Amino acid sequence: MTTSTEPETRAVAVYCGSSIGKRTAYAKAAVSVGTALAKNNRPLVYGGGNHGLMGVVSRAAIDNGGHVTGVIPFPMVEGGGEGDKSSAPPGEKRLVQSHSDTKNRRTILVGSMHERKVEMAKRSCAFVGLPGGFGTFEEVFEVTTWTQIGIHDKPVVLLNVCSYYDPIRNMIQRAIDDGFIQSYNDRLIILVDGPQDLEQHEDYDWGSAALKAVESWRKGEGKPIFTWTGRMNGNLTLS
Repeated sequence: MTTSTEPETRAVAVYCGSSIGKRTAYAKAAVSVGTALAKNNRPLVYGGGNHGLMGVVSRAAIDNGGHVTGVIPFPMVEGGGEGDKSSAPPGEKRLVQSHSDTKNRRTILVGSMHERKVEMAKRSCAFVGLPGGFGTFEEVFEVTTWTQIGIHDKPVVLLNVCSYYDPIRNMIQRAIDDGFIQSYNDRLIILVDGPQDLEQHEDYDWGSAALKAVESWRKGEGKPIFTWTGRMNGNLTLS
């Protein structure tokens, strides 16, 4: 599949949970991110859900006059949307209805999860991860790998709200120590820690901190590990 990229875009893809999480700081961080994107004229690209942190960040962007693009696979729409994985009873999925398109919001339907990730990546100049589950982890690591192997060259920022991503930091360092990740590739993911006092995380301006990290990131030196035919003429090709 081949999709065209938009090298001049200011849009930022945000990965986060379709659940709200058990700490108030998570939702407040999502509000902060959505608000900062809108106020800095940076469109939001996200997974299209209306529940959990995905719904919070998109509503914050829209409420502050921002532009939002949701990308969601058709089977999810057909099945009622993504559900809250944490609060629904065992075996039951809380269904999520997608937003109606408005002047500032549009929804793009794709055929698969793979197409969703490609569509989000090619529409964004950077990626920000709020707390989330398996889907968030997978999305963050995939776009990081794409920078590592030369499919694109874009910053990945993890917001370490209430030390949520400390285990990932430790895992990356362990992989470096044990020879599975080159030490210079620790730059591929930027962790934003916020205040040392975790009690201050609820009111911290995570959105501004995320954008500061995005804007301070510099592209890597040297040639990509591989040559991807899809890089010609600004195209992203994945099969």
